[in-house]
Amino acid sequence: MSISGTDAYSGLVGLPDLVVEAVDLAKSLGFPSSCRPEQGRLLHALASGALDSIGETGTGCGVGLAWMISARRPGVRIVSVERDERRVEEVSKLFAGIPDVEILCDDWTAIYEHGPFDLFVADGGGNGKKSPPADPERLLSPAGTIVIDDLTPMTQWPPLIGGVPDSARLGWLEHPALLSSEVRLAGDLSAIVATRRP
Repeated sequence: MSISGTDAYSGLVGLPDLVVEAVDLAKSLGFPSSCRPEQGRLLHALASGALDSIGETGTGCGVGLAWMISARRPGVRIVSVERDERRVEEVSKLFAGIPDVEILCDDWTAIYEHGPFDLFVADGGGNGKKSPPADPERLLSPAGTIVIDDLTPMTQWPPLIGGVPDSARLGWLEHPALLSSEVRLAGDLSAIVATRRP
């Protein structure tokens, strides 16, 4: 969930058609917090490597989901969970008729019932990024990838927030089940990309 992420698409061309439709939906619903284009391009690239399944928490208006659908291989199923009933209803209409896509209206923890995943994206609010954190060993297939997005780029080690160590970020970067790296997507935006250890 990116603050003013929806506005970041203004004037962009060459986007996948489904992404344009999801951005239009976000605008029509007054939803400002879509994933930014930089994040979408990362998801687009990662989704193309999934062989079986993709999971996401925090559907929003489906912009990040649209990036992934636009790149996934045929037959790769995608499950996304969103708490807001209206957004689930509208996004379900947007993706109606697209095979192997399921939008759930529930708390993020409902995603556990649908894994494990080749790619899992922790997006939106209340999604297991912080506390309680999502369990990558339950969510990921062996060698599966998890993305923790919407971070401010790290400029020192250890990363700090308000002068104290950023325990949430460190929890992902130092998780014993993961090989992790922070990827800078823009001057003010980064994401952690981590692969489950074999």
